[in-house]
Amino acid sequence: MKRTICMDSLYVLVAVMSSLILLSAQAKPQDRSKSEAVFKQLTSLVGGWEAVQDGVPVTETYTLTADGSAVMAETKPKNDPAMITMFTVDGDHLIATHYCAARNQPQMETGIPEDLQKGVTFSLVRVTGMKTPDDYHNTGLTITLEDKDHMTQRWTYLYKGKPGTTVFHYTRKK
Repeated sequence: MKRTICMDSLYVLVAVMSSLILLSAQAKPQDRSKSEAVFKQLTSLVGGWEAVQDGVPVTETYTLTADGSAVMAETKPKNDPAMITMFTVDGDHLIATHYCAARNQPQMETGIPEDLQKGVTFSLVRVTGMKTPDDYHNTGLTITLEDKDHMTQRWTYLYKGKPGTTVFHYTRKK
């Protein structure tokens, strides 16, 4: 009798565990969220890119890091310090944190992103590292991938209360 109760308990336990496994598999969405899909598009940028901004050559190198959970963009204008922008997924939106040569860190996010070919726009949420409100700081970024070898970045900023825009037209290094 004791053996039967133990075997019955084991069967019940196996049935419950199997049901939990099936339910958890069904609870997961079959499609990734839009932010995850756009993040995957961002991973297609991995490698080297080149642009010229106001006569100054600029290189940008994209690296997949943190076990595939972050894309790091290192931007290096010739003869100026490098800057880093980290892209990550946070629920239904993307986060871009820019570590600027101006020694501040604008943190920007998207709404629910659509598609990198249509352009993904990040808007300022907060900025750390500023000494005064008049300090130069980025307020937004739009990345548009025209094709696999051509990308445009449109950065917006504030400096002494005045807005501005800088546009980079990148070509993939061959």
